[in-house]
Amino acid sequence: MTPTDIENIFNGFRKHNPNPKCELNFYSDYTLLVAIVLSAQTTDANVNKATYNLYKQADTPEKMVALGINKLKEYIRFIGLYNNKAKSVIELSKILINKFNSKVPSDFNLLKSLPGVGRKTANVFLNIAYNQPTYGVDTHVFRLCNRIGIAKGKNVLEVEKKLKAKVEKVLSKEDLPKVGHWLVLHGRYICNARKPKCSECFLTNNCQYYLNTIKKD
Repeated sequence: MTPTDIENIFNGFRKHNPNPKCELNFYSDYTLLVAIVLSAQTTDANVNKATYNLYKQADTPEKMVALGINKLKEYIRFIGLYNNKAKSVIELSKILINKFNSKVPSDFNLLKSLPGVGRKTANVFLNIAYNQPTYGVDTHVFRLCNRIGIAKGKNVLEVEKKLKAKVEKVLSKEDLPKVGHWLVLHGRYICNARKPKCSECFLTNNCQYYLNTIKKD
């Protein structure tokens, strides 16, 4: 895919959604981080349903630790992998209290040192909290980058590196922090995993999947 193709794709995103936003509900760095940790392999809607009541009781590391793992599980029990996620949230809360004065660090490597926080989570957090041009490759981003042809790769790290290299050649500094949001939202509502809505898509002129598969049929 040429730089012009990449530019055309993101021009389409910009035209249809100039200011894309994260759909997780949060109101502090801490509640954002917890929401992202909980969002792995589940929907933002499920996370928001859980945190709506959870954050009324525990919206700081101290309150979360006081709540305890068993009560935390009651709030998130309908979220996938809730046992492991509850353990991670309690443990990362303890570390934030003991090592970081209850503040979420803004350093990528320090974020990754927290339980339940991997590369994707750290990138997503920095992107949302600090508007940094970081690229968290979740299932939507991975699927779209390969399907559309933006940045093909066999694993998330390969896709992340290629995506970064390609978009930073053609997009403005203002648009770079929006890249992840655009891809996630398009994957969530248009370019679905099983049945992409190509008839509703505004990227078909540059989409390799559509041009090589759908249009040929």
